[in-house]
Amino acid sequence: MSAPGAGSGRRDLTQGPIGRTLLMFALPTLGANILQSLNASINMVWIGRFLGENALAATSNASLVMFLAFSAVFGFGMAATVVVGQHLGRHDIDGARRAIGAATSLFIVMAFVVAALGYPLTDRLLHLLATPPEAMMLASSYLRIIFLMLPASFILVLMMMSLRGAGDSMTPLFFMILSAVLDAGLNPLLIAGIGGFPKLGIAGAAWASLIANYVSAAGLLTYIYARDLPVRLRGAEWRYLLPAMPLLRLIVGRGIGMGLQMLVFTLSAIIMIGLVNHAGVITTAAYGVAVQLWNYVQMPALAVGAAVSAMAAQNIGAGRWDRVDRITSSGILLNILMTGSMLVLLTIFDRPVLGLFMGHDSPALPIAAHIQLVSGWSFVFTGISMVLFATIRANGVVVGPLIVMVIALLPGRVGFALGARPWLGFEALWWSFPASSALSLALAYAFFRYGNWRGKALADQAERAEHPELAPSVPAE
Repeated sequence: MSAPGAGSGRRDLTQGPIGRTLLMFALPTLGANILQSLNASINMVWIGRFLGENALAATSNASLVMFLAFSAVFGFGMAATVVVGQHLGRHDIDGARRAIGAATSLFIVMAFVVAALGYPLTDRLLHLLATPPEAMMLASSYLRIIFLMLPASFILVLMMMSLRGAGDSMTPLFFMILSAVLDAGLNPLLIAGIGGFPKLGIAGAAWASLIANYVSAAGLLTYIYARDLPVRLRGAEWRYLLPAMPLLRLIVGRGIGMGLQMLVFTLSAIIMIGLVNHAGVITTAAYGVAVQLWNYVQMPALAVGAAVSAMAAQNIGAGRWDRVDRITSSGILLNILMTGSMLVLLTIFDRPVLGLFMGHDSPALPIAAHIQLVSGWSFVFTGISMVLFATIRANGVVVGPLIVMVIALLPGRVGFALGARPWLGFEALWWSFPASSALSLALAYAFFRYGNWRGKALADQAERAEHPELAPSVPAE
């Protein structure tokens, strides 16, 4: 099913060379991920330089609340993206737009609910996080404005994910650049009142993010309609904002499973930092720096995973299962090359890179270098697992990857760190990363190879959810 203009702005990922297409799709996503992290780092520099340590602590606590808020909806966006990609793979533009309408309604409702509840409960949320008293007022001022930003942020995230599902990774990069330039540029002006702007302190940092998100969201929506891209709604299609409940339940059901994976990851990270804290402040500082580097090390795998998921979803929707395994193999190879190259450079230049975060004579520096040497290479295994999961999730299967993640991160990583500590001491903390990554890879491959995830395409399930007369029931996952 197509519509006038429906083909514009959509990249067909079911044709052409797999390796080159995958690389060209992954690079803009990688650029967007790096840009987003750099923007956050630059904003922290402005806040730290102008407002000091209390403001940094305030934004760190507020950011954790925002991370949890985005985790609540990110899974729904991933589920909708899979449905969009599969429908577009079979050239069913109308089906893709039905999924867009359902996800848009879900995101808008959740954004306003979270904002409406979060704004008056800001101080209580910060108290639950044990925010230091000296940072409480600053964090409250910052977080209240951030809650007002949520509607634009949620819509921006959904539109970017939907475009990637449609095979377009360049447009999200362009508007991420716009958002980052506005955010980073407005931060010092609004914090310090430079150039005639009002001096707002930490609230200025929040207002800069709010303005950047609303301008970028408005710009992206304008661009989508000006180019008549497949992810837009028009005319009679506006009724898709009131989706059939079976379709909404399908997206929510898959989205909860994907969101729980982020929750499990966050839980394991919280437990691990608690264990590291027992080793003393120097080791905790070293571990914190290593984690900052790992955020960048994992970016190639995240970008490749997003590309694999988009390509696999379109090919599954088109019934091109012959290409799905080749997409996965190409993604694994690309991840090994990109992540491996970053780790080689980081191993060779570990002291200069780590020295950017701490003094070169810091006692934490050799500890951070050791942590990186022991644990860093595990992210090659982690990246391979992410590619396998990306292919599996491209057909809407979420329970298997969730179970694997729970086993690998909780009994695998946390259990190893605790169980091996009598023999290895605090070294068990660092070796728990390669141990859990190897376990995750083994389980992920077993599920990929033997698991029942290659069944009916999720797009078919969505179609039958909306039109139950096509089948007695919606097939189970």
